Amino acid sequence: MAGSLDRRRIAITGASSGIGEATALAMAREGAAVALGARRADRLEELKGRIEGDGGSAVALAVDVTDEPSAHHFIHASHEAMGGLDGLINNAGVMLLGPIEGADTDQWRQMVNVNLLGLLYSTQAALPLLRHADGSDIVNVSSVAGRVANPGSAVYNLTKWGVVGFSEALRKEVGSAGIRVTCVEPGFVDTELQGHNENPVVKEAIENMRDQIGEVLTAEDIARAIVYVVSQPQRVSINEVLIRPTGQAR
Repeated sequence: MAGSLDRRRIAITGASSGIGEATALAMAREGAAVALGARRADRLEELKGRIEGDGGSAVALAVDVTDEPSAHHFIHASHEAMGGLDGLINNAGVMLLGPIEGADTDQWRQMVNVNLLGLLYSTQAALPLLRHADGSDIVNVSSVAGRVANPGSAVYNLTKWGVVGFSEALRKEVGSAGIRVTCVEPGFVDTELQGHNENPVVKEAIENMRDQIGEVLTAEDIARAIVYVVSQPQRVSINEVLIRPTGQAR
């Protein structure tokens, strides 16, 4: 039986783990060819092997989305390898929490470079390739932190709020070209993202939040939502998806 994404060609950033990895697997199972982008080439090759072992189609392309030429090369190489491009999943992201006072400003730059500039570079390169008669998709992975701000997450909030605003403006800019834009905002998802933090106070706060919520989301939960969005008829544009664990209040 044909999958819901047969003959679709999708590029995914941050594909070496977490939501990106789960989305690549889910899309490949639905018949899409996927271009896997991330810095960890060994992880990408392993994922490519798993997809191809299950009968899917994948290409692994190392990329640093914070480097504009690298991000542009990833998009164009994906287009060339798959014979076209029908979608871009901007998933690469980093979460480094802590108070503003006394913060390591290198962490601020890292979040801005990955969460914002990396997304912008990839999107800019993809837009001309996504303008075709069959329609296409851009899915930007933001966060519930793009809606709700908390002490200790101000710069992460800034970047994810930026993704939400950018997604809405981009939707209005490119909708007439048949490019659908969706912003996906997950709550607490059990991925490597929390492990980016080394501050003991921050790590304790994250674990306390996990305990308060109870059962948190999995990367596969978000992947299913992204597949649902992209597999809709071209006349249907799902602009925003906010997904929290049932036990997460904010």
